[in-house]
Amino acid sequence: FESLKRRANLVVSGLNEIPGFECQEAEGSMYCFPKVDMPPKAIKEAEEQGTNVDTLYALSLLKATGICVVPAAGFGQREGRAGFRTTFLPGEEEMKVAVEKFREHHEAFLAKYQ
Repeated sequence: FESLKRRANLVVSGLNEIPGFECQEAEGSMYCFPKVDMPPKAIKEAEEQGTNVDTLYALSLLKATGICVVPAAGFGQREGRAGFRTTFLPGEEEMKVAVEKFREHHEAFLAKYQ
């Protein structure tokens, strides 16, 4: 149980350190739901592809890092909120690596769509 709490804190605090991410503390679940600020060009690209920006981001993350997340749009998000759902069940060292991969991907995604 203590390890799960440490992993949750590691992921939430790590994601909150990424510019453009906002993640609330995980309470009662094994998931985090970060909100991610998306550049207008990414939103336009998603629209041109007939999808939402959450899905564009999630697929980009998967292709670049191998990390699979669930686009937030599948959870009935309010208009204009973008993000995803991820878990913090892997081990602590794996989660540290994952947080760094989230950061690296987000920087590359912003560079591509700025």
